[in-house]
Amino acid sequence: MGEENHTTATEFILLGFTTDPQLQMILFVVFTIIYSLSLAGNIMLIVLICSSSSLHTPMYFFIGNLSFLDLWYSSVYTPKILVNCISEDKSISFAGCAAQFFFSAGLAYSECYLLASMAYDRYVAISNPLLYATTMSKKLCGGLVAISYLSGFINSIIITSQTFTLTFCDANIIDDFFCDLPPLVKLSCDVTETYQAVLYFILASNVITPSVLILASYASILVAILRIRSTEGRLKAFSTCASHLTAVTLYYGSILFIYSRPSSSYTLERDKVVSVFYTVVIPMLNPLIYSLRNKDVKDALKKLIARWKLY
Repeated sequence: MGEENHTTATEFILLGFTTDPQLQMILFVVFTIIYSLSLAGNIMLIVLICSSSSLHTPMYFFIGNLSFLDLWYSSVYTPKILVNCISEDKSISFAGCAAQFFFSAGLAYSECYLLASMAYDRYVAISNPLLYATTMSKKLCGGLVAISYLSGFINSIIITSQTFTLTFCDANIIDDFFCDLPPLVKLSCDVTETYQAVLYFILASNVITPSVLILASYASILVAILRIRSTEGRLKAFSTCASHLTAVTLYYGSILFIYSRPSSSYTLERDKVVSVFYTVVIPMLNPLIYSLRNKDVKDALKKLIARWKLY
């Protein structure tokens, strides 16, 4: 009897946000604008960092990689969201769902480690400014970024392989706009203790561990700032961390809200809004966070525009 109630899913149906055609068109326009701004902002920031020698520093090396991740991260979700908004076919193949899950997890986990590396970079810049260039060498920066990508995608392989070998029940309807972990787990008929252990490992290694490293870095940064005697010096030191701290708060806040709670407290409508925020909105906000209050980026943009006018 048990096996009769199980099925091998060949596709999933993504319900998205609404079935109202008018609201779907409004959402299509909204997501198109957000995605366009996200692409333009992240590509512009990458171009600025690559083309401006004044931005060839460890901090901007990390920011450039963050923009690279955000560029692909939003691209994993938004095109499918846009198609679902204007198409009656809401299906996604089993392989397509697995691919979306794999790349979204890999990019998200990589970003967690990258943000931890950026926190360490800010700690070195504030605590040892005279030794900053020596300590944050090209080899170390490259190594931290490589470890971030490698760790992120190794963990993504683990969770993807474990999730998509689960048996899914009769229903193949995902009440969300992408193939995310909580709704997939809810569809599964055989979530074992082993799988739960894998989930705890993924949460610990990709979210909690980087969070602890970030908190440790900022605790050390706070101690270093308090040692600065002048108020102006303290404010200047804090301003160098403000953008990163904002990005960390937004990203980790939404991630922890979704994935660190028991499945019993998972509510679809509320969590879909939070999911949109960290998958679609934050990749658009990060270029603004790192450029609006950043004099170096503004100066580099002015020089680049002046260079283009000459042509």
